[in-house]
Amino acid sequence: MMMLNEAARCFDEQVIRGARDGDIGAVFGIGFPPFLGGPFRYMDQLGASEVVAILQRLAAQYGPRFTPCENLLRMAGQGGNLLARC
Repeated sequence: MMMLNEAARCFDEQVIRGARDGDIGAVFGIGFPPFLGGPFRYMDQLGASEVVAILQRLAAQYGPRFTPCENLLRMAGQGGNLLARC
């Protein structure tokens, strides 16, 4: 979950140009499981709302390092496809 949050944060801070860049970089650069398609594709499969809910539960249990970033909260509120939006 932290990697998904960090991917959304990287997009927020313009470290990556888009979701596809983030997915490709994560799979080939840092070993994100290829069968999940990358962090943004995986967030699409789970749904941003579910990712936010899981991160909020983890933040309540383990502390603020699991707090969802602003971009992820915004995506969850808007719904829809993350890959198309990023």
